[in-house]
Amino acid sequence: MKIGVVADTHVQSSEDLEELKELLENRFRDVDLLLHAGDLVKVGVLKLLKGITKTVAVWGNMDYPDVREVLSRKEVIEVKNFRIGLIHGWGPPQGLVERIRAEFSGVHCIVFGHTHEPFNQIIDGILFFNPGSPTDKIFAPCNSLGFLHIDSTIKGEVIGL
Repeated sequence: MKIGVVADTHVQSSEDLEELKELLENRFRDVDLLLHAGDLVKVGVLKLLKGITKTVAVWGNMDYPDVREVLSRKEVIEVKNFRIGLIHGWGPPQGLVERIRAEFSGVHCIVFGHTHEPFNQIIDGILFFNPGSPTDKIFAPCNSLGFLHIDSTIKGEVIGL
């Protein structure tokens, strides 16, 4: 199974949304599921992703009220005997992994955003995965998105754009 993962899209305008559509449609056309780890900003991003394939998303600290009305702060998704926690994150980058870890129990993977910097590391048997941001590189050297590959294991892959 292949899951597309994106976070921190920060769409402010219809032009931003169109650019994001062009960026994501081809890259995610063959995924079984899409995850968005928050900071969509506008609800149009959710509509765009759902137009590509089944999508699960959570809200982040920069999301407008209409996004927060339709999304949760965190989710747990079960895929092929794996439990995946999905959350945006908050506060400074230092200690973020520990803060989001405390939000979940019994998960195999935690997908998060907030820092705009990719992160793909197993800590204490849990895969922590941040795809970075496909649209904003203020806090990272390049734009990126990601994939989770699930068979007998769960692995993350970050793709630089």
